[in-house]
Amino acid sequence: MLAIRAIGGRSIEYVRRMGVMLLFLLEAVLFCFIPPIKLRRVMKQIRFIGFQSMLVIILTGAFSGMVLGFQGYYSLSRFGSEAFLGPMVGLALIKELGPVISALMVTGRAGSAIAAEIGIMRLTEQVDALELMGLNPFRYLIVPNLLAGLIAMPLLTAIFDVVGIFGGYAVGGKLLGVGAGTYFGEMSAYVEASDVLEGLYKSLSFGVIIVWVCCFKGFYTGIYTGFGAEGVSRATTEAVVLSSVLILVWDYFMTALLF
Repeated sequence: MLAIRAIGGRSIEYVRRMGVMLLFLLEAVLFCFIPPIKLRRVMKQIRFIGFQSMLVIILTGAFSGMVLGFQGYYSLSRFGSEAFLGPMVGLALIKELGPVISALMVTGRAGSAIAAEIGIMRLTEQVDALELMGLNPFRYLIVPNLLAGLIAMPLLTAIFDVVGIFGGYAVGGKLLGVGAGTYFGEMSAYVEASDVLEGLYKSLSFGVIIVWVCCFKGFYTGIYTGFGAEGVSRATTEAVVLSSVLILVWDYFMTALLF
């Protein structure tokens, strides 16, 4: 009986916390449409989330494309279809790997830092100080991150896709002998605008997920994760894990919806 009561209590707590998270997102979206927007802080966060993530995006994009070039060539060569290496690499990157891997990289690099920054501000009462000065914490902390995530994620994904496509050509074309005309010509014939739009929609939604979860975990540090350095550490870890899981789950539903 006690076990059932404990399970019920935990279930109610999880449902209640999910409701708080949903209300947090709705409030953040609402403030995105209410001026004034802190443009200077938005630009600062675009630089942090986007520009400072470019190196890791370029590296992961290049090596993802090169691995696809190897795997794709040897898989297609079994059927005598090496000419379709370009479309295979392009579609895999644009529709799936580009948005997902970019989002996971940004979660690890920028999302964790956002959660830690807001968590420390919460524990050192800087968030309370903003409210005492008449500044809305959502307008000052959450909205700039949300807008920056919406702008930066599609751009990072596009960079990942382009670098990955050339990485695939570096292996398939330069090392394994697929001609540039065949690689890029077949790609242009089979990759359509709807495929690019699918990747764009995914990257936009992943940007919202990363900022939403990481800001929420940081904002409620101390309430849900405990105080002190351990509380910030737990909030940061939970933010990265939950964001990554939600990205993969949401990717499945978007793929099923858009296919």
